[in-house]
Amino acid sequence: MDATDLKLLAALQRRADMTAQELGEHLNLSPSQAARRRARLEAQGVIAGYRARLDPARLGLDVQAFVEVQMTAHNAENTASFLRLVGTLPQVVACWTLTGDADYLLRVWCDDLLALNALIQNRLLPHPAVARVQSQIVMDQPKADAGLPLG
Repeated sequence: MDATDLKLLAALQRRADMTAQELGEHLNLSPSQAARRRARLEAQGVIAGYRARLDPARLGLDVQAFVEVQMTAHNAENTASFLRLVGTLPQVVACWTLTGDADYLLRVWCDDLLALNALIQNRLLPHPAVARVQSQIVMDQPKADAGLPLG
């Protein structure tokens, strides 16, 4: 991967819908050269996919929270069962395993505080693999989700 590839990746992180013409202009390459580089990075799996960034507020999603989950026991059955549950919850937009007190960190979006409460009280806490749940509600996001640091 060279400096031009990194510049291409940085541009696509900012605006993934750039045409080959726009990429070529940005990289000082012909559109076909830019398209070939993008295609190669896609084929290599460096570019894993593209998606639209949606405005949560315009979709009625007014509460973002991070939910820490501590498991009752650490075994394959609990893990599989809990991850199956997480997979069924559209409010959970990301899930990480952690070191420390919490076993999982969930990033969730809900319509409102009542919906967040219902998610925690009615879906997460009743699960037999869940010992404890702690949530932090996002008040503001001064830095938006950014792309990966390149070069």
